[in-house]
This record gives sequence, structure tokens and C-alpha cells, in this order.
Amino acid sequence: MPRPTVRPGMFARPFFEDKSRAFWILQAAGWSGYLLLRTVSSISNGFSVEGIIKSIIEAIVGYCLTLLLSTLYGYYRRLPRITGILLTLTTLGAATLIYAVLEAFTFSFTAADPGVTLSRVFGYLFLNFTVLAGWSALYFGINFYLIVEQQIDQMQLLENQASSAQLAMLRYQLNPHFLFNTLNSISTLVLLKQTERANVMLSRLSSFLRYTLANEPTAHVTLSQEIETLKLYLEIEKMRFDERLRTHFDIDPRCANARLPSLLLQPLVENAIKYAVTPQEEGADITVTARLTGERVQIAVSDTGPGLIESKPRPTLSTGVGLANIRERLAQAFGPDHRFETRTKLGEGFSVEIEIPFQLEEPNREAA
Repeated sequence: MPRPTVRPGMFARPFFEDKSRAFWILQAAGWSGYLLLRTVSSISNGFSVEGIIKSIIEAIVGYCLTLLLSTLYGYYRRLPRITGILLTLTTLGAATLIYAVLEAFTFSFTAADPGVTLSRVFGYLFLNFTVLAGWSALYFGINFYLIVEQQIDQMQLLENQASSAQLAMLRYQLNPHFLFNTLNSISTLVLLKQTERANVMLSRLSSFLRYTLANEPTAHVTLSQEIETLKLYLEIEKMRFDERLRTHFDIDPRCANARLPSLLLQPLVENAIKYAVTPQEEGADITVTARLTGERVQIAVSDTGPGLIESKPRPTLSTGVGLANIRERLAQAFGPDHRFETRTKLGEGFSVEIEIPFQLEEPNREAA
């Protein structure tokens, strides 16, 4: 069995996915860099073992103090804002003073005049305050960034859930309207005592519903699957219209596996049946075409009906399911990366043209 190809960064995780791990890495890297900087500064002023030891002790003390600060800051973040800010500033001042005293104490071992003096403590205050204040700013800045990222992730999750709910609602709008028409036709056949035809229609309706209900409402299907479902639907409609309903399919084999929302074309054909086949004694032709142009799939549903009626575009289906539904589903599925147009002229039929990106697989929404 061939091994799967592993691409660089294929299993890379976000740096802040494990916050504890990220904190220890940043803490170690930051204070290692500070130690290197202080050591280089000490050596530039004259190499001495005492100076290097002093830099190492200074970095260790700073590392330990900031660990204590991180614990206290974590507690302060859960307090009311004003209280947390006051306690943070107080703690920062106290930590700066402690750091300066320890620095002065360490310096006293290498100075000609040992001892911790007030002047030495004040001498270290500014540098130590700058270091601890910078560390504190980074601490709160990174945590604020993580909070914002978490809120963005939650918003995206809610948007995805809302989008899925919208798609499900639009998809579920289709079946009631179709069922109403089909069951009405079956009822008519029963009243006319054409039980055999009613049974055939009922059997085909059962097959159609079994297929459509098996798919998730937000799922995508291949164009070939969509055409097969459409043909199954048209078999039911031909029971009503016989020779008045004439269908033609011209599907480019290259785009047979292109993916699109399930039952996207059925409302368009149903619309054509209602406004082209039904009002004309001779019926009408309905043509479904699909072409692959570059990386785009162009789909058209056209009929030979009366087209423009009373100087107004053809209305959507009576229950509100039709062109508006298709527009919404395309927007939900492809965003702005699609085209939806209608074309009509008086006495020259009506057509709907759809252009979508050529996608062979649904986008993977789960993290690798």
C-alpha cells in the first residue's frame, strides 16, 4: 500500500492552541534573550566572571518574579475592571521595588563597598520597572489577543450554524410545495378512477422522496446525481402532462462530478412546468444544459413558454419557493462567487442561467 503524502506543515497546530505550552515557551525565550542581552552588555564594558554571574542571577530573579506576576495577574483578570487595574499597578510597583532591592543586593557582592544602599536601589528602579512593565504589557496584550481570537472563533461558529440553519430552511421549503402538487394530481387520478396511473405516480413519488430525504439538507451532490433526481421528478410530472411535457438534457460529461446544493434545479423545472407547460394547450419543451468553461460550471434551464407576461418578469412559485430560494441557496453555498441570471422575451420562452465554481469535493470544515 503506498504511503500517504505528508506535506510540510500538514499537521502544524496554532502556536496558542495550548496556552500553557505557549506561555512557557515565550517565558523561556524572553528571559533567555534578556540574559543574552545583559551578558553581551556586561562583556562590552569589560569581561569579568562576576559580571556574567550577576547577569545570570538577574535573569533568574526576573524569571521567578514574572511567574509570580502571571499567577496574580490571572487572578486580577477575573475581578471588576477598576479593581483589577489598581491591583495590577500596585503589584507591578511592588515587584519593581523587590527586583531593585535584589539587584542591589547582588551587586553588593561584587562592589568595593558592599551593602544595600538606597541610592543603589533607586539606580535599579527605572531599568527594572521598564523590564517588568514591558513583560506585563506583553502578558495582557497576548491575553487580549487570545480573547479576541476566541470571540472571533465563536462568531464564526455561530455564523456557520446560522448558515446551516438557513440552508436547511431553504431546502425544506421545497418538499411541501412539490408534495402539494403531486398529491393533488394523485387525488385527481383517484377521483377519475385511474387507479393504475395513481399507483404508478405514488410509487415514483415514494422513490423521489426516499432519495431526497436520504440527503442532508445542507449537503452538496454531484451534478449527475442532481440530474438523475431531476429525471425522477420529471417522470412523476409526465404522468400529469403526457406529451405536453417534453424534456431535453445536454450535459457536458466533464462537469458530471461538479458539486452543487441538492435539489437546486428542481424548483427551476417546476417553475417552467407551471408557467410554460400548464398554460399552453400544446405544452412546452424544457431544456437543461450544463457546460464546463475553464474552472466554472454553467447551467441553464430554459423553456419554450410565453416568456414575459404583462411586461413583468415571471413570478416565483405561488408558495414563495422558486427563484428567490435558488438565489439564497447559491449565496449561502458560494457567497459572491456565483452568477444567477434570468432571460425572457415576450413569446420566446424563459431561461435561468447559473454559473458556479467547479468543485469536486466539499470544503473540509474540520481542522486537520
